[in-house]
Amino acid sequence: MFVRVNKSGKRRYLQVVESYRNEAGQPRHRVVANLGRIDGMEDGHLDTLIRGLCRVAGRDEPAALEITHAPAKAFGDVFALHALWKDLGFDHALGRALRSGKRKLDVEALVRAMVFNRMCDPTSKLGCLRWLDTVAMPDMPAKVEHHHLLRAMDALMDNVDRVEAELAKQIRPLVDHELTVVFYDLTTVRIHGEGEVDDDIRAYGMNKETGGIARQFVLGVVQTAEGLPLMHTVHPGNVAETKTLQAMLATVLQRFPIERVVLVADRGLLSLDNIDALTSLAEQGGRTLEFILAVPARRYKELVETFRDMAFDEDGVVESRFSGHRLIVAHDTVRAAEQGDRRRARIAELEAMAEKMVGKLDAQDAGKTAKGRRASDRGAYSRFTRAVAEAELTRFLKADLNADRFSWSVDDDAIAEAELFDGKLTLITNAPDLTPSDAVARYKGLADIERGFRVLKSDIEIAPVHHRLPDRIRAHAMICFLALVLYRVMRMRLKAKGHSASPRTALDLLERIQRHTTSIGERTLNGLSTITPEQLELFDTLDLPKPA
Repeated sequence: MFVRVNKSGKRRYLQVVESYRNEAGQPRHRVVANLGRIDGMEDGHLDTLIRGLCRVAGRDEPAALEITHAPAKAFGDVFALHALWKDLGFDHALGRALRSGKRKLDVEALVRAMVFNRMCDPTSKLGCLRWLDTVAMPDMPAKVEHHHLLRAMDALMDNVDRVEAELAKQIRPLVDHELTVVFYDLTTVRIHGEGEVDDDIRAYGMNKETGGIARQFVLGVVQTAEGLPLMHTVHPGNVAETKTLQAMLATVLQRFPIERVVLVADRGLLSLDNIDALTSLAEQGGRTLEFILAVPARRYKELVETFRDMAFDEDGVVESRFSGHRLIVAHDTVRAAEQGDRRRARIAELEAMAEKMVGKLDAQDAGKTAKGRRASDRGAYSRFTRAVAEAELTRFLKADLNADRFSWSVDDDAIAEAELFDGKLTLITNAPDLTPSDAVARYKGLADIERGFRVLKSDIEIAPVHHRLPDRIRAHAMICFLALVLYRVMRMRLKAKGHSASPRTALDLLERIQRHTTSIGERTLNGLSTITPEQLELFDTLDLPKPA
């Protein structure tokens, strides 16, 4: 007897068949038992029958097949990011830019892994290797080591011009060619380490995150009004912000063939000398450059009389002229009151401190001694002027250093002049068709790029940077920028469909989709955990295919 699989159409049946000879001596087969359909039969279904036949035959029963389960790996988040990566064409862009017959590394896959790592579980490059062991990353090399990641970063910088040009081609279709509002801002990124190398971009400067001096580099980001990052720039940590503006604009005009640019930038980037240079730069390409730049109004004495005569409309906005351009001022009465009250409270505290010192000096002159060091007028001058300087109120409180006895005065005219600027947003623009309210609204859109910087520093964790070589630092910045692009595109798609989840929340939810691997004897089976309706909705909202 033997076992035979009998097919009937698309169905298969398992039968026990006996061989015999008929009366003429010819061999024939007859079915002894039908064991049923085997289509979709679960593993182990026939094990009981096999063991029973072994007992009847007096043989040892076969050992049960060993079943092992490999650790589950996160799949949904990296699958979604990989689908988005391909949808944006970044795989082909990097493939074209990094193509080399000499290099055996799959640089595109390694860069993609580092970008996804920044979004899912931002860690060091060694930490990225540990993370790769916990995820089922699509289209990855079988083995990735630390030096592979570093070599991929070096390849990225060796071909940086081609890489940025190819990435710009992929971003270009997402940009409005007729009217582009370009937002530009800078932030500082802390760097770990004290050593120095040639052409080092690590320099000490005022850090925007800590408010103190730190070793850092400066990162610039350009984005559209819709929040799409276009490009990034990397500068030494002590660069003057105004010097970065012209080079950035030249690159934007080169990579993105747009006819009209409305540049929106913060007051730290404003230089009146910059304005003429920027305008001539745009005109060289036959384009129109318009700008909305914040003015640090308190620095310009000539604006004092202009502000005295301003009459704001019902929206709290007024327009005037300054340096040959439109001057637009928005007034926030609540913020103005807060700033004025805070200034007067600090002045009152310093006056109370001064009165206390005068009282102690008068008591000493009257022969009354107090515990502690003896007070002096020179010492009172020193303490008071230092406290005023630390409070940044030297314009309003002045000690009379020529008087024999400690005395001071309050400059009420300076206070009144300062209050003219309280609660006011001051903009300069050459855009002829923007109403004052529209210009203010455009500028306030710059806050969106600040949110992008917070994403870079929180979700993507760009800092602190532990790389030493300048090109590795630049490669790290590019990897984080690519992560920001993916994050922003996810945000734009979620927002367009009215979904309440943030990209971070969406990735956390998709991460729960896991890939499982089970071995039964010599067979290996792969499968996914059940995908919930909420996870399916996310794939639909992001316009991405669902994992199969």
